[in-house]
Amino acid sequence: MPDRQINAPIEEEMRKSYLDYAMSVIVGRALPDIRDGLKPVHRRVLYTMQLLGLVWNRGYKKSARVVGDCMGKFHPHGDSAIYETLVRMVQDFSLRYPLIDGQGNFGSIDGDPAPNYDDNEQEPVVLPARIPNLLVNGSAGIAVGMATNIPPHNLTEVVAALVMLIDDPSTTVEKLMTVVTGPDFPTAGYIVGSDGIRDAYTTGRGSLTLRAKANFEKGRGGREAIIITELPYQVNKATLIEKISELSKEKKIGGLSEIRDETNREGIRVVLELGRGEIPDIVLNQLFKHTQMETSFGIIMLALVDRRPQIVNLKQMLEAFIRFRREVVTRRTRYDLARAEERAHILAGLRKAVEQLDLVIRLIRAADSPDAAREALMTQLALSEIQAKAILDMRLQRLTQLERHKIVEEHEQVLALIDELKGILASDAKLMAIIKQELVAIRDEYGDARRTEIIDRTTDLTIEDLLADEEMVVTITRSGYIKRTHVEAYRSQRRGGKGVTGMETKEEDIVEDLFIASTHSYLLFFTNLGKVHWLKVHEIPEGGRQAKGKAMVNLLSLGEGEAVATCVPVKNFGTGGYIFFCTKQGKVKKTELEAYSHPRAGGIQAIGLEDGDTVITARRTDGTREVMIATKLGMAIRFSEDEVRPMGRGAAGVRGIEVDEGDEVIAADVVQEGAQILTLTERGYGKRTPLEEYRLQGRAGKGIIDIKTGGRNGTVVGMLQVRTGTDILVITTKGKIIRMHADDVSSQGRNTMGVRIIDLDADDKVGSIASVEAESTTPAEAQ
Repeated sequence: MPDRQINAPIEEEMRKSYLDYAMSVIVGRALPDIRDGLKPVHRRVLYTMQLLGLVWNRGYKKSARVVGDCMGKFHPHGDSAIYETLVRMVQDFSLRYPLIDGQGNFGSIDGDPAPNYDDNEQEPVVLPARIPNLLVNGSAGIAVGMATNIPPHNLTEVVAALVMLIDDPSTTVEKLMTVVTGPDFPTAGYIVGSDGIRDAYTTGRGSLTLRAKANFEKGRGGREAIIITELPYQVNKATLIEKISELSKEKKIGGLSEIRDETNREGIRVVLELGRGEIPDIVLNQLFKHTQMETSFGIIMLALVDRRPQIVNLKQMLEAFIRFRREVVTRRTRYDLARAEERAHILAGLRKAVEQLDLVIRLIRAADSPDAAREALMTQLALSEIQAKAILDMRLQRLTQLERHKIVEEHEQVLALIDELKGILASDAKLMAIIKQELVAIRDEYGDARRTEIIDRTTDLTIEDLLADEEMVVTITRSGYIKRTHVEAYRSQRRGGKGVTGMETKEEDIVEDLFIASTHSYLLFFTNLGKVHWLKVHEIPEGGRQAKGKAMVNLLSLGEGEAVATCVPVKNFGTGGYIFFCTKQGKVKKTELEAYSHPRAGGIQAIGLEDGDTVITARRTDGTREVMIATKLGMAIRFSEDEVRPMGRGAAGVRGIEVDEGDEVIAADVVQEGAQILTLTERGYGKRTPLEEYRLQGRAGKGIIDIKTGGRNGTVVGMLQVRTGTDILVITTKGKIIRMHADDVSSQGRNTMGVRIIDLDADDKVGSIASVEAESTTPAEAQ
């Protein structure tokens, strides 16, 4: 025992043992050979089937027979690996060109399961493949420290590239790519962009983006539906549908109302019905982003070249196959030549025999035994032992005149074949012509059109790419419902009109805020707790004039007791400026706009508030303007914004207007030069007053009288700045809306009662007002 012990460093022994193991896995299991494109298990299965006589024109046999014979004779790794390999070579959704014709159930794209160690047998090292199987069907495998992932390709394109390379061995990869445009997957679909293809073909490594093929159809009730007809390679359809359903329930993918799998023998058809008003392109974009409708395929063109792993580019892979075919055709030609020369030798002897038939018969009749006859023929006719034996084995019928003529004719044909085969071996051009001819024959018999379409890479669509930049009326109720409606949904009316219903509200609910914003704008929702939340206008559900809207708690992450107080539309945070705040108790503050550009889930602090105070309004400003504040009891103050220094998000601000007990701020705005101040009371009375009548004062004063309150007017509910040509929208607590020209409202001084703006029912009051651009119509009522 001591004599068998070898002292060696453990690091060296571990390194050597691990490398031996790694090379065993690399060469013997995981990586395909660049010549026939097969791993050992694939090769063993095909060879076993050849030995069993399972060829294309014979009957089918049980898969277990193939698995058992392959495992018993060649493959040491268990029946599971053999069976899975056999099944995969049958599946037309796994291989671009299946290598085995199977009868029965061999699994589906849904992921349904498909239903020689003792040296007594020899197995082939490589199969004489007539097609570049490694490129045509691809391969995938994980070895020790390396992996291969080669996509399938179109046979017609690959053969065209091989022919091009045979005709001109100096052909570049770039020129080969004019015929091999990219991988061609059995499940079709799209390849997005060509950069990954170019990288893979030139360097051996690249990454593809694969997409499902989908189109739009009108479904039931006129609703749009997304129809998925092709999937990315190796995507399980059942798993994909389950994932889409899960994401829809979690609201990560919005707009889906129903999911159906209508797949049949004619092909894949998954129907995704959308809700009313949903935009199919946006939903499809979400599907690409969150599901396997868009996947990546990392290409690693690693194969065994002379039994060593090597990453190759497209040209190197094609050149390796051409070298292999040259070797196969050369060895086949030499084999055919040897068999032809053997046959010619025998036929030459038979020809001598039929030419001297009487002598042959006499020698055979005179011989005492077959051996003596053979010796006599060899001596008398100068024949070899093989020739003499063939004469003795010849049947008597071959002695007829017709048969004798056939022997002579066959001899002449074999001699011609020998000359032809020798000519092939002597001429490289003839050898390459045969390779080319056989490739073209394979292409003509099995070639087909591409399935996978290569499309240009486009930037991801956002909803702004598909929505027109147009103004919307955003309406918010006191109980927290919100909606957006096209401005055109409201028609202009004369002052004093009855209006049209603008929003259905609950009996106890009232409309509290109404403003105009672009569909592409952001909305900063400032809440009563002094926080800000972030949303885009187009994300607000759209509804008609009478629609109730959607609860904001379903759109914003509002905390307990938190409600939206005011909103600020912002087109672009990068343009600078400030947000100017005003609270119910008359506090004002301005903070840089950029401070509110990245809200978190649950909102961020926007302003510090004292007990009992709430945010009334927030406006965007450049920091150098004038500010107008109006109160419920008809007071107003105008002061320069310079008097309010910029503060951080958490600051509470400074006094803007001093409000008396029982009074509170109801509106604040940044002054627009040349505008008029339109004030409206809760009973529907209002007026326009020139801006000049509101003198500039210092911050924190009581202000001056804007409009008389009490009596028929009631308290003030809103203040707007209007110009000639401006329209106003007035909305009541019962949901009634009137649109009218601001010019129709009487222009009066500050300390006046105003005129009737809207005719109200006894139990109705004005809720809020907003201004819009006037329509280009006559003052008469326009739809």
